[in-house]
Amino acid sequence: MPQSYKQTIARLMATTPFGIDPDIQMTGRPPTMASSEFLTNKEQGDWAEQIVFKAINDNSPDYRAVKYGRSDSLAAGDPGFEDFYQSYQDELNTIGKRPDLLIFKRRVVGDEELDLSNDGTISRAIAAIEVRSSSFLANRYSQFMETRASQAVQRCRELKSAVLQNRMRDLLQQKSPEILSMIQHSNDETFRELDFRLRSWSSSAELRELSALLRELKEQIKILHKRDYLSITPKIEDLALVNRWIQHFNVRHFYLQVFFDKAYIIPFRDILAIASDPSKEDVVFSVEQDIKNQGKTTIKINVQVGKEILGRIDMPEHRSAMKELDRGRLLFYVTFQNGRGYLDNNVFTAEIINES
Repeated sequence: MPQSYKQTIARLMATTPFGIDPDIQMTGRPPTMASSEFLTNKEQGDWAEQIVFKAINDNSPDYRAVKYGRSDSLAAGDPGFEDFYQSYQDELNTIGKRPDLLIFKRRVVGDEELDLSNDGTISRAIAAIEVRSSSFLANRYSQFMETRASQAVQRCRELKSAVLQNRMRDLLQQKSPEILSMIQHSNDETFRELDFRLRSWSSSAELRELSALLRELKEQIKILHKRDYLSITPKIEDLALVNRWIQHFNVRHFYLQVFFDKAYIIPFRDILAIASDPSKEDVVFSVEQDIKNQGKTTIKINVQVGKEILGRIDMPEHRSAMKELDRGRLLFYVTFQNGRGYLDNNVFTAEIINES
């Protein structure tokens, strides 16, 4: 008998190598003070959600997006924030992390006001979307990384040629024939695989020159090893909370990463499958302690693994705003308005509706 969606997710959760506790309970004190960065990030996240919401509802004749995630505007330091924070923790510990958007068939729900406090209504959704935002232009980033890698390979090629010149080659043969053999057999496709212990020879000018060439070669190899992709970034602790919501409602779940020029979508199921495959680590995903996520362990999956669902986004207007805290401290942050996302209906239908 085929597994249900929530059974599939539960099985994948059990196979992840991160020791995720599906029964985790969120505890801890509420933060006492908001920051300008937090407020800007919140504004950007709200803008990204609105871009996706309108792109679906303005362009999909058959499906309707409904806002479902928490929309409270309270921030740390505001009156009532502690009660709000505790209520949110209680919700996470009960039903898990609510996705930002739910997708319904228009022929089923029409334009009626939906009671999203009713579990039955939520379970009628055909998909759930967690919208994440990123402060990058995806196209510009890709161009930069391609240029950087190309320049590093070119420099490796030049350094290889210099090392293999007659006198340098003879010196390296004397000092380390293993390194010489590796460099001789390297090429554009394998430079990043070169791995040798850096030596520091200084007893002659020629040996110092050879050491400098090898040192720079190592530096260029490091560039080729740097992560060169933008990513979809679920936090490890969020996996358990998303799973809890899925187990409660059995609705297919997706992450959607919004950049300032396009957006990509990936099924939650694929996130778990990729993160459980050691052969894909440092190839299409990495696991990092992310400073931007309060140092929490984060999975960073190459967005190209997902599908480009918004092929173009018009840049929003951005303005400065100010928030005055109770004791007179002023926080300045950025707000975002307007902009537009252009939905690829073929990708939307294939990924959201037909994903099984």
